[in-house]
Amino acid sequence: MVTLNKIYTRTGDGGDTALGNGARVAKESVRVAAYGTVDETNATIGMARLYAEGEIDAALARIQNDMFDLGADLCRPDMAKDADAEYPPLRVNAALVDRLETEIDAMNAAQETLKSFILPGGSPLAAHLHLCRTVSRRAERLSVELSRIEAVNHAAIKYLNRLSDWFFVAARAANENGKSDVLWVPGANR
Repeated sequence: MVTLNKIYTRTGDGGDTALGNGARVAKESVRVAAYGTVDETNATIGMARLYAEGEIDAALARIQNDMFDLGADLCRPDMAKDADAEYPPLRVNAALVDRLETEIDAMNAAQETLKSFILPGGSPLAAHLHLCRTVSRRAERLSVELSRIEAVNHAAIKYLNRLSDWFFVAARAANENGKSDVLWVPGANR
């Protein structure tokens, strides 16, 4: 368990930070940007939860916890050394991806078929879920970029890919299963 009895340490004052394995890297590294954007996604979920209730709120709470697991996964390089670690590192697994897919399918089954792209908006919850979607897409892009230069758990990237889809479908659910979606009208203002 984590113990946080001192919030500032001054160890990052020079522009570097510690990863989960103790290695120090520049704060602007792609790895730090990737797990930092996962953290930013988590903050946007917290904002969305101000408008959520019932099962969607419960699902968002589960996802927030997953985001901490995902951040822990991304901040710990050297997956090949997991077996030698003093404590088993947290890694995203296929079961988390499967859960998102099951939830997406269940929400999508109740929704009207899309016949146009939709604009972010509608209800306050839907608007916030679209923000979650776009920030999680950025986290995915950064994680993919990181995977091009360093080892990354592929399940973490799959999770982020499904997560943005989950937010899209959840936003439609928040808009009366699509009835209140704001439709894009191509060239409407020409």
